[in-house]
Amino acid sequence: MNEPTEQTEPAVSWERVDLSARMHNAVVAFRGYDQTNLGRTPELLQHADYGPIVEDYLRQASQIYKQSTGRDADLVARVANRDETSLDSYGEAIAMIISVELAQIRLLEECFNLRYDSAKLAAGYSLGEVAALVAGGVYDMATVLHPLLVLAEDTADLARDGHMGVLFSLGPELDVDAVKWHCLKITNEGRGTIAISSWLSPNTVLLMGQGNTVRRFKETMKDALPEKRLHLRINQHLWPPIHSAIARQRNIPNRAAVMLETASGGFVAPSVPIVSCVTGGDYYYNDFNSRELLIRWIDNPMRLWDVIDKILQQGIETVIHVGPHPNIIPATLNRLINNITAQLSGSSLSSIGLRAMSAIVRRPRPWLTSVLSKDATLLRAPFITQVVLEDWLLEESSTE
Repeated sequence: MNEPTEQTEPAVSWERVDLSARMHNAVVAFRGYDQTNLGRTPELLQHADYGPIVEDYLRQASQIYKQSTGRDADLVARVANRDETSLDSYGEAIAMIISVELAQIRLLEECFNLRYDSAKLAAGYSLGEVAALVAGGVYDMATVLHPLLVLAEDTADLARDGHMGVLFSLGPELDVDAVKWHCLKITNEGRGTIAISSWLSPNTVLLMGQGNTVRRFKETMKDALPEKRLHLRINQHLWPPIHSAIARQRNIPNRAAVMLETASGGFVAPSVPIVSCVTGGDYYYNDFNSRELLIRWIDNPMRLWDVIDKILQQGIETVIHVGPHPNIIPATLNRLINNITAQLSGSSLSSIGLRAMSAIVRRPRPWLTSVLSKDATLLRAPFITQVVLEDWLLEESSTE
């Protein structure tokens, strides 16, 4: 895949998408924390039909925030005033994102009679995976928000000396073991921890590091790593170091584990199978492993690429992006689509062969499904329909 870009908008047809005909073969994808978290929620809040449901979820989340932190929060007012969150309001951002995602699912059910549990799969990046557990009936919103909110201040505090870097190769796929080794060597110098936070594609990972560690990685990577066509773009924003070993410095995984021991719920499988970024889809949530996976969720890297691969293997035809302005999942899918489309549009013999294979994997015969290469299923990506749910909701209401 080529260099990641700032483009995050999924490719969506201007034609209206009939979700009622697509839910049975759709994955519902929940977004995580970002630098901007309002999206089109203010419009949903002001909507005559949608507003009461959105407001109800925001008010519930505000109350949970107060119970967990002892501080007041008015998420309804924040959204109505279009007051964007920041690192200083990280806890409020967590509560807002998850509550808005759940409100959007409720809107589908209440206003369009589209049941969430009719979807084929669910997935979520970062906080999105937590929201998927609530949507699937494993926990209620208060149960999952409480430990996140109690630990939010320490998590945000760790971010004040943290930096994120996007490492990508313009040549072959990254040697992930070599990247891990180099991170460990820099960490071992004792000037801060650096580690992989997410695997976005075979040639792209996110690094999370403290102090000068990300810059030091950039300065030394050409000599330390086998692939020489490497680039590391350092993100200038501050990011909470969830999904990295940095979280261990405040004992965040252990403290969360203790809270989860007596948390209500967690003894049913989700109503829609969740392809977990913790395991990369190696196995799914069942009726007892959610606590274990949530603890690993805190300090293990997100295996987003493996989840995308698993979704394509399952023959998914529609991805419904849930949350305010979904970002990293549609961006990752779009980079894959753009790369495959560019390859298919060539005039070489290999491009002709790929086009023929693409036509096969789009609608394979049952007997072919079991023998097609796993990698060949990536050729299905350009045929995936992506729907940003907040846009769909507002567009549907404007056409009534």
